[in-house]
Amino acid sequence: MSIARLIEGRNVNIVGCTVSMKVRDAIALLADKRIGAIPVLDGHAIAGIFSERDVISRLNEHGPALLDMVVGQVMTSPAITVDPETSALEALGLMTRRRIRHLPVLREGRMVDFISIGDLVKYRIDRIQGEADALRDYIQMA
Repeated sequence: MSIARLIEGRNVNIVGCTVSMKVRDAIALLADKRIGAIPVLDGHAIAGIFSERDVISRLNEHGPALLDMVVGQVMTSPAITVDPETSALEALGLMTRRRIRHLPVLREGRMVDFISIGDLVKYRIDRIQGEADALRDYIQMA
C-alpha cells in the first residue's frame, strides 16, 4: 500500500511552525497539541523538523538559553521526506533505519501530510489482523 492510499480521506490539519518561531513557543505548541514533532517551514518549503528529541539534545548543549533561540537554529535539517507513491513498508523501513518517528509527505515539493511511525504501525497491525482473520475463516471453511 502506498502512502497516498494510507492518507487518502484524512482530514489534514498539519501543525507546524516557521524557522523564525522562538523555541519556547514551539515547545509550547508541542505540549499543547500533545505531539512529538512538527514540520518547520520556510515559506512553503520544508526546512526541517523540530521534535522532542531536538529539545532534549539542544537543552543539553545550550542550557536555558535554548528557549530564546529560534527554531531554525536548532531543528533537525534537512528533513527526511517521502512522496505519496512511497510504499508504507518502505517508509516504515526508512524510519527504522534512520531512527526517526515522523516523515513529511511531499508532492511536487509541497507538504501534503505529516505521518508518524504510529500511523505506519497501525497500518501494519490492521493488515496483519486482516490476514489472520482471513486465514481463520479459510481454516474454518475447510
